[in-house]
Amino acid sequence: MIRRLFTFIVPTMLLVAACGDDDDGGSGSEPPVSASDGSALQVNDADVQFAQSMIPHHRQAVEMANIALDPSSEASRAVTRLAGAIKRAQRPEIKTMTTWLESWGEPLDEGAMDPDMSSGTGMGDDMSDDGMMSGEQMSELEDLTGTELDRRWLKMMIKHHEGAVEMAERECRDGANPDALELAADIIATQEAEIAEMRELLGS
Repeated sequence: MIRRLFTFIVPTMLLVAACGDDDDGGSGSEPPVSASDGSALQVNDADVQFAQSMIPHHRQAVEMANIALDPSSEASRAVTRLAGAIKRAQRPEIKTMTTWLESWGEPLDEGAMDPDMSSGTGMGDDMSDDGMMSGEQMSELEDLTGTELDRRWLKMMIKHHEGAVEMAERECRDGANPDALELAADIIATQEAEIAEMRELLGS
């Protein structure tokens, strides 16, 4: 257990450091503003876009998790365990990012404001560049059960996670807000680990 926790914490710490290494604040005379006492003062367009985009992205991940967690799906224990972990992690992150946008005076998009709105609606039959699923794909997933659902769910969630990692990497590269940078690093570490686990499940 200790080794597993260590292997998660160390990459996360390195990613947080990497998210903060690209700014040029070290040459200025003003000290950096800490996340706890003024992170809202350090916000740029990349931070806003990160939160506005990641909220509906997370909402769809929770929606996908709920499909697998529905007993009628007959999903495997491994898939339901992973779906539960994804839901527990991402629902609080949605609330956190929503609070950020409110404190920054920035709007939520429609997908973020309406929890009943399908995040993938209107995006065609294929996944978007950020891994979002179309409404049709989500409906097809709901119609599957058992092993068929397991395999489709894993493939879809891998692509969905890959999109989230790319979004988080953009935030690490372009963002300025300490809290947003920390969350981006967290998302990269957590979801890359889950991608590896899902690929292993697909291969088993």
